[in-house]
Amino acid sequence: MQDILINWAPQETRVAIVENGAVQELHIERALERGLVGNIYMGRVARVLPGMQSAFVDIGLERAAFLHVADVHAAGAPARGENAQQVPIERLVFEGQTLMVQVIKDAIGTKGARLSTQISIAGRLLVFLPQDDHIGISQKIGSPELREQLRARMTRLAALPDGGATGGFILRTNAEDAADDELADDIAYLRKTWAAVRERGFASPPGTLLYQDLSLVERVLRDLAHDATGAIRIDSKMQYDILKAFGAEYTPGSVAKLEHYKGERPIFDLFNIDAEVAKALARRVDLKSGGYLIIDQTEALTTIDVNTGGFVGARNFDDTIFKTNLEAALAIARQLRLRNLGGIIIIDFIDMARDEHQTAVLAELRKQLSRDRTKVTVSGFTQLGLVEMTRKRTRESLAHMLCEPCPTCEGKGQVKTARSVCYDILREILREARQFNPKEFRVIASAAVVEMLLDEESQHLAGLSEFIGKPISLSAEATMSPEQYDIVLM
Repeated sequence: MQDILINWAPQETRVAIVENGAVQELHIERALERGLVGNIYMGRVARVLPGMQSAFVDIGLERAAFLHVADVHAAGAPARGENAQQVPIERLVFEGQTLMVQVIKDAIGTKGARLSTQISIAGRLLVFLPQDDHIGISQKIGSPELREQLRARMTRLAALPDGGATGGFILRTNAEDAADDELADDIAYLRKTWAAVRERGFASPPGTLLYQDLSLVERVLRDLAHDATGAIRIDSKMQYDILKAFGAEYTPGSVAKLEHYKGERPIFDLFNIDAEVAKALARRVDLKSGGYLIIDQTEALTTIDVNTGGFVGARNFDDTIFKTNLEAALAIARQLRLRNLGGIIIIDFIDMARDEHQTAVLAELRKQLSRDRTKVTVSGFTQLGLVEMTRKRTRESLAHMLCEPCPTCEGKGQVKTARSVCYDILREILREARQFNPKEFRVIASAAVVEMLLDEESQHLAGLSEFIGKPISLSAEATMSPEQYDIVLM
């Protein structure tokens, strides 16, 4: 059984999924970082530019948005198709025309947002294309036979009793193993959403926002809540009322699980979630047995190293290694969800001498990963004893969302020692003395570097001063980082 905790503030919403008292997932959405992609507007064509085969459309933003002919849904043909490109834009739209448009790319710099007249609305498992009637399957879903089976299921589920136009659907990757009732619920939700958008469109003037992709609070009900969810607690009465109304209309099965949290302690303090977030940003993860993980996230892949640490509880060394690796398998699956690590992941379990231990650890890892709502593929042990796996990227990792590269080390994760910086300074003074003839050299550096020059390196500093025939003075600057220094010619 899992609980969902929602901590809402005007600037940021945080959602934690908790199972057995431990945080399994953390989702964060910031008000200023929500883009416009997916938003549907009533727009008015401000200018048509035949030479660029594009038009500028006023949708109520600071800058007019950009509509290219390839993104115009013409006469029932899909946008970006051959027919859409063959028809000149001046025959498809005209100045002053009112259009329903959707943002497909956010504004960047001086460029306005990019638009399409082909509307799509995303659900948990499906994408709805109300202007089309075909069933599409994600390219990442399995074999041709499986794709045809899914297409046949969707055609049957999407059919309307009266035989009317059904609209088109694209099955997302995570719909591969979905049951019929889950797909049917998503179809009903998407059609109901589109009906509300159309109705608002008929009565709204140009510049009106007709649809905005769901906020994180609403996506809790659509995407995160399921039969195993015990309670959904939210600490904002206003958002609780909004969520209750949304749930009553679109996800009635989840409304009974909603609770307004009125406690005096912050809701995230209930399960010590802020401390868990701090741990999820650390490189080292301690295991209960005394072992630990080292997690390094690079641009190309993520590496996870398992170590026994201080664990000596088993009867022999093989059992110690086996038990540490089993505990690590559970912790790794949780850390992948909590940190939202995606892409290629390499796991270096402690080397195991017995094949049955390897098999058991791999089985435990797969068992724990099976709870992940994100698609995961585990390739097994390589010849070097590493486990290769992939996890689909769904959004920014927790570290990328909350952190930025350290300005001191510039992302390297380490800085030069004070002694190394001292020697850099001595070499730089010698280089400057050969080119210039000042009365004095003044070194400005961090307190640790100045202290070392005055103490352990004082003999080398004095020898250099005698060699170049110039005095060298020192000045400590508290604001300088360990590697920073400046040499002033007096």
